[in-house]
Amino acid sequence: MRTALVLGTGLIGTSAALALASRGVRVHLADHDPAQARTAAALGAGTDEEPEGTVDLCVVAVPPAHVATTLADAMRRGVARGYLDVASVKGGPRRELEALGLDLAPYIGTHPMSGRERSGPLAATADLFEGRPWVLTPTRDTDTEVLNLALELVALCRAVPVVMDADSHDRAVALVSHMPHLVSSMVAARLEHAEESAVRLCGQGIRDVTRIAGSDPRMWIDILSANPGPVADLLSAVAADLDETVQALRSLQASDDEKRREGATGIEDVLRRGNAGQVRVPGKHGAAPAAYDTVAVLISDQPGELARIFADAGAAGVNVEDVRIEHATGQQAGFVQLMVQPAAAPKLAASLRERGWAMRQ
Repeated sequence: MRTALVLGTGLIGTSAALALASRGVRVHLADHDPAQARTAAALGAGTDEEPEGTVDLCVVAVPPAHVATTLADAMRRGVARGYLDVASVKGGPRRELEALGLDLAPYIGTHPMSGRERSGPLAATADLFEGRPWVLTPTRDTDTEVLNLALELVALCRAVPVVMDADSHDRAVALVSHMPHLVSSMVAARLEHAEESAVRLCGQGIRDVTRIAGSDPRMWIDILSANPGPVADLLSAVAADLDETVQALRSLQASDDEKRREGATGIEDVLRRGNAGQVRVPGKHGAAPAAYDTVAVLISDQPGELARIFADAGAAGVNVEDVRIEHATGQQAGFVQLMVQPAAAPKLAASLRERGWAMRQ
């Protein structure tokens, strides 16, 4: 691939353009908002000048509701040898293109499974897709050349290609992305009018659950409008679980011992099913989940402290597999939770103590 045209210079489009440009592809940028395309160009994602001829690949990175019309316009103008989109739903746009009577041989639907809470070109990074799944949804009509161009794009972005049927993809993302986002938003909504004294007690648990609720509502309306059925089906199942959980909690309030036992059994059931589901979430680099031990280190909120603790962990010869920061309420301090292989935890804890770090038991 020598040339590409990216239509839509938000987070995903600009990140893909940055990755391609950094690997020698001449990237042309266009957006319904020319200022946004100029911003992406200024970041090094390419040029906002129109291509002089046909490019190798056209990447459509617009909201799902506009994918079909944007693709149709580009395909009718013949701007590229191959076309793909990066929308988070796949079945709907393809059916819209079919209804428009277009030849879909030069098109393939794709979806990079990566993103951030922030949107727009200023949030983009060239490594956004590195190591992340990138779904491809070819059909029997898809040209081999177009599939190869899509695979080359995925390789240049250093993502991992995953081939799926379009409708299977839409059901999958409803389960692992769209439904959880709404649930996170509903939990966060309980905080909107909560008493300040209650909100001040927020810890890492509520931060984890509500983190994705900070995303742009307009973007999510576009996403959910393109995949409402599968998401509604999943939320119906969650609602049934909620009803049963509410009934179990009410039973725990009963004066009758048998009722309380039934309530405890109901709560235990939902918690155990949660355990069973959580262990299926892929671990580091998409591999099977791994069990790590946590070494919690007290750290002050001062410049350079994180760099120092990572340097000391490196000096101990221990690889930190993952990390979390638990901020202390009302204090300029917190705990850095270093997740390491179980066999390495005692060695790391001892080494950090020798270097003067305070540990949480």
